[in-house]
Amino acid sequence: MPPKPNPKQISNPKTSFFKPGSTVEVSSDEPGFSGSFYLGTIVCPSGSDSFLVQYKTLVTDSSEGSKPLREVVPLPQLRPPPPSTAKWDFRVGDEVEANYNDGWWEGVVTDVLGNGKFSVFFRASEDQIEFSKEDLRLHFKWVNGKWVPPVEDNENEEGKKVPTAKECGKETREEMFSKGTVVEVSSDEDGFRGAWFIATVLEAAGNDKFLVEYQSLTTDDDSEFVKEEIDILHIRPCPPEEIVVDSFNLLDEVDALYNDGWWLGVISKVLSGSRYIVYFRGTEEELEFHHSELRLHQDWIGGKWVMASRAF
Repeated sequence: MPPKPNPKQISNPKTSFFKPGSTVEVSSDEPGFSGSFYLGTIVCPSGSDSFLVQYKTLVTDSSEGSKPLREVVPLPQLRPPPPSTAKWDFRVGDEVEANYNDGWWEGVVTDVLGNGKFSVFFRASEDQIEFSKEDLRLHFKWVNGKWVPPVEDNENEEGKKVPTAKECGKETREEMFSKGTVVEVSSDEDGFRGAWFIATVLEAAGNDKFLVEYQSLTTDDDSEFVKEEIDILHIRPCPPEEIVVDSFNLLDEVDALYNDGWWLGVISKVLSGSRYIVYFRGTEEELEFHHSELRLHQDWIGGKWVMASRAF
């Protein structure tokens, strides 16, 4: 009698995208590679939530010469290739991915240089590099088995163009982050990447920058809360509350309240007593949290909050 199939493997819509021979993109969280995606092909499953992938641009050196790199990749780091945006006219503020060093890297368009050239800023490395249009594509989010674009629909019911939040520019941003507004602020400093800290806007500081006062971070002598000037790329509104009535699920993307900030992680194990083990890709650590210390992860994309995918 043949072995009974694993129901999780044949019914999970997430894994159905990753059959042997399928082209995929693999994200990397290794130091220096955060925010990058590499093209590969699924070789075969490797357990219930991992797959053996052969890369198309990465190779390994051996005594027999260079060979395509093969690696076992967990499900949360896999996605199908995103839809084409070859005809898109890139604008300042567009979230993009740039073809660089054999992979696609997440960045933001900061300047339109003309002649099909654009300046792109990379948050993770704080580098700004020039790219041609053919080396750029819009950054889509893989959410619940669907691709979500990073831009707002800018047509009204009559089909006429209306300005998006990005096109409204400085006036809209300053209104969104007006004095007294509670916001979340990210940091690119070593040891703090991937974390968001609650702060209050004190004033606009010009050139898309804002002076904020943190609500939980204090000065070295603990005499007052830290005040800091933050640029538009590192500030966002506080996400809306999404109440999980029952429990979080395995592989849910969550934010965990840790060391005075919210840190992005993935539920790697569901424990009893409303407790969970959360895996943090950036540090490759696993920590235990109570239900009350977690929230479903949401992304601020094109002026809208987008819920991350949940495990099935």
